[in-house]
Amino acid sequence: MIKGTYFCVDAHTCGNPVRLVTSGHPNLIGNTMSEKRQDFLANYDWIRKALMFEPRGHDMMSGSFLYPPCSANSDASILFIETSGCLPMCGHGTIGTVTAAIETGLLTPKVPGKLTLDVPAGQINIDYKQTDNKVDWVKIYNVPAYLAHMDAILEVPGLGSLTVDVSYGGNYYVIVDPQENFPGLRHWSAADILRWSPIVREAARQQLVCVHPDDPTVQGVSHVLWTGETISEGSDGANAVFYGDKAIDRSPCGTGTSARLAQLFARGILKVGDTYTHESIIGSQFIGKVESATKVGDYDAIRPSIQGWARVFGQNAITIDDSDPYAFGFQVV
Repeated sequence: MIKGTYFCVDAHTCGNPVRLVTSGHPNLIGNTMSEKRQDFLANYDWIRKALMFEPRGHDMMSGSFLYPPCSANSDASILFIETSGCLPMCGHGTIGTVTAAIETGLLTPKVPGKLTLDVPAGQINIDYKQTDNKVDWVKIYNVPAYLAHMDAILEVPGLGSLTVDVSYGGNYYVIVDPQENFPGLRHWSAADILRWSPIVREAARQQLVCVHPDDPTVQGVSHVLWTGETISEGSDGANAVFYGDKAIDRSPCGTGTSARLAQLFARGILKVGDTYTHESIIGSQFIGKVESATKVGDYDAIRPSIQGWARVFGQNAITIDDSDPYAFGFQVV
């Protein structure tokens, strides 16, 4: 029995993939995107696995569905899917989704150059610049970001002690700055990052509690952000973000940049109005900015923005047929 055919627009944001799925949307129950995300996870997660995992995807694959707005002031809603799960928020995914949706005519904003979008983590605002039929850049005014743990000491089996911060930028990140047991991003290979990140993440999950004060369904460390020296002109900092089971973000990571801004703000390194050009493992850049100060529960927080670009490079139709023994995807870990 054929489960369905899914038409997709494929793009990348500063190097990391975004697959905007334009058909086959499951009818999700809920009044908010957070509630709809829970329904998707409970009943339709096989769609995510089929479209994101091998053989139709790969370890770095990210994607999204556009849905009608949940709020009266919103233009649309986004559900994020990727190999690591159905995320509350995805920055590079938003930039790619907006670019693909505007360029293909799937999304018409109420006000040209601006969007308000409902996402599982809350509501975000968008500015974008369009030249003819191409979107030059997208700027996300993200959900509030805050530092959840400062100078936490993790005992990492095989590596030793790491002093880390845990910051929220739409997802929870363990941030590892250079120190005795981590010489810095440019002194480790990608294989080193892939080796140690799952162990560090598991240590953080066991040793630290992370629950969003406003939405308890958003909980637990999902990403690890390693920092180090830059390679691109104009960068203020570099990162390699680990997610899923063995993926390194090729983009500078939107929620990761938001988390980094919140960490640096909490440490007094950045202040309101400051910008921070964040670099990925391949040298591509996002421009982050501390837009304002706010609160998340009892935590001091910021409103961050992230600006980046995406390019659309293809369209495809993917059929999922359960007579295929690998219809619902697999991973080789």
